[in-house]
Order: sequence, then structure tokens, then C-alpha cells
Amino acid sequence: MKAASALDYRALAKARLPHFLFEYIDGGSYAEATLRRNTADLEAIALRQRVMADVSAISLSTELFGQPLAMPVMLAPVGLSGMYGRRGEALAARAAAAAGVPFTLSTVSVCPIAEVAKASARPIWFQLYMIRDRGFMRVLLDQARAAGCNALVFTLDMPVAGTRYRDFRSGLAGAPGPLGSLRRFGQAAMRPRWAWDVGVRGRPHQLGNVAPVLGEKSGLEDFFGWVGSNFDPTVTWKDLDFVRENWDGPLILKGILDPDDARAAADFGADGIVVSNHGGRQLDGVLSTARALPPIADAVGDRLTVLADSGVRSGLDVVRMLALGAKGVMLGRAWAYALGGGGEAGVTHLLQLIEAEMRVAMALTGVTTVSAIGPEILAE
Repeated sequence: MKAASALDYRALAKARLPHFLFEYIDGGSYAEATLRRNTADLEAIALRQRVMADVSAISLSTELFGQPLAMPVMLAPVGLSGMYGRRGEALAARAAAAAGVPFTLSTVSVCPIAEVAKASARPIWFQLYMIRDRGFMRVLLDQARAAGCNALVFTLDMPVAGTRYRDFRSGLAGAPGPLGSLRRFGQAAMRPRWAWDVGVRGRPHQLGNVAPVLGEKSGLEDFFGWVGSNFDPTVTWKDLDFVRENWDGPLILKGILDPDDARAAADFGADGIVVSNHGGRQLDGVLSTARALPPIADAVGDRLTVLADSGVRSGLDVVRMLALGAKGVMLGRAWAYALGGGGEAGVTHLLQLIEAEMRVAMALTGVTTVSAIGPEILAE
């Protein structure tokens, strides 16, 4: 199949990846109600079509956090994405740089910061959680700074990990030791192309950024154990002072769904926030991002830069998010699907699709610049 959309790449990724890996990126928490709402609520937003406007010169370029972007899109942090293609984070970072947009590296990536930064022709962003060991956090921040990362995305909505039934059913979680390894090996063996290209040639398979503290226990089987024992459930707003003391670049707080939390982020002095429900992977039953975004943008849009993610599958969705109040949009599953289904070329093609779809949506709503996209293009 020749992919023409992010959902086409989803189908390709499902066919090419071992079952446990596909389920990890595709699934949400509990009954996945929020996962479904993210896409359904975004699709339900109607745009106001306008005609007879000169749309011969459309520009997608913008500037965020002092950085020029070819379009208001970023690749969001996706854990374990180095398993979706051979050294996958490096591949995606290279594709993002070629498209003129930022790539955000997850703390729990397969490839370490230095490797991904070296692969990218432009500075990458780094994502971090609040970890119990503050000394290790300081080390990661030092590494990000040394690698030239020019923005820090700090995830707030994961003091504990959400329960994702699909990960237990697939054997990624809840099956430690030889039994779990054997089950995953069997699934990998059913995807021989992936097994050779990623499973063999893509080694080492470990959490590259945390391997120094895990020692020998840094493989995928240790992923959930490390998350459970190292994420800090005691974190409060005052703990962010530690982050600010150790990071002097743009600080973007990810995982905001409530206007009061958005105001707290602005009061703290964050440079930006990401309105996000973690792609429906944390607390099931919360608002979709499309519903949560407008009141948050109204509350703090004049105080900091509002970004959004969750449920975005097309350039049309990007335009919808911008019309709802975001200044930039993060792609998560969409690029992971493209990486799993088509490697670096898949991510490159996906970003080309996003750009083309944005241009059509802007032309048919009568706007020619990103700054002109607002609630005026939404149908009542």
C-alpha cells in the first residue's frame, strides 16, 4: 500500500511491527475513551469555507521560542521510538530537521541525546520527567545542554504511569523474566523484516539516556520497572524551581488540561505549555485536547506560548488546533506510525503530507499566514 495519510502509515506499522510494539504506541489507558475522544472531537470541528480570496501566496512559516520554523509543527516526544525503526529517534530527528521543524527526544528513548543531536542538522528539543534522583536529572540537563538542545519540554502529567490494558495483553508489561522475553521474541520472529533491520542491526536496545544509572538492567524488559520506581509522585509546583535553576533555555510544561493549572504555569514563569492528555494514555475519561484548549488559550494565551497535542492525524487537524488557540501543534502517534511503517522516508513523507494538507485548509478558509488562523475560520 502506498501511504497517503497518517492512518495509512498506521496500517503499515501494524503490519510491519511486532504486536507488542504496535500496541504500545497505538493504545491508551483503561477503556480508551479519551483516546477516541481526541480524534472524534477534533474531527467534529467544522471549518468556515470562504471563496474568492487571493490565496496564491500561502506561508506556513512562524517563530516559536525565538526559533524560526517552516511550519507550526513539532515532533512530540515518543518513548521507545528507537524500536520503530533502526535507531529510530535519530531517523525522525533527521527528517524533522530537513522539514524545518523541531524534534523532541523523550527521556525514555532508545537512542541517547548525543546520538540524536549528532544526527540532526538543527538543534533538537529534549523532554524530561520529574525523577526521584535530582542528581541524575541534573546530569540529563547537562547532557541536553552540551548536545545543543534549545528547548526543554517538561512533562507534568506522569507522577504515576497510567494503566494500559493493551500492554498487558500484548506481553510488553506484566510478563517479566524469561516468559515475557520469550513471548516478545515470538512476536518479533513473526516480523522477520523488522527482526533483522531493527532487532539485529538496531542494537543496542536499551534506554539510552538512563542506561548509565541502570547498568546491566537497561533493556526493554526493565522499562516499566524503571518508570514505576523512578517517577516522582510527590512533585509539586515548587519542585519546578529545581528545573529552572538547572535550565536557562525555553521551558515548556507539557500535560496541562485545566485553566487553573495553565495560570499556575504562567505564574511560575514557563515560556510555554502543551495542552495535552498524553494522547489518552494517562487518565482515561478526561477532556479531549480539542475541548480543553479554547478556555486555556483564553486564560493564558497572552502570557505564554500555547502548544497542543493529542488526536492530531493530519494538516487539517493542525489548522483546527491553531484555530482553537494553539500557536503550534505537536505530532505524536502520527510520526511514530510513519516511522514504523516507512522508516525515515515515512516521517519525511508524513511531514510533507501535513504541509500540503495545511496549505489546502488555509486556502479554502481564506487565510494565507499562520498568524491569520483563528476562531474566525471556525463555523458556528
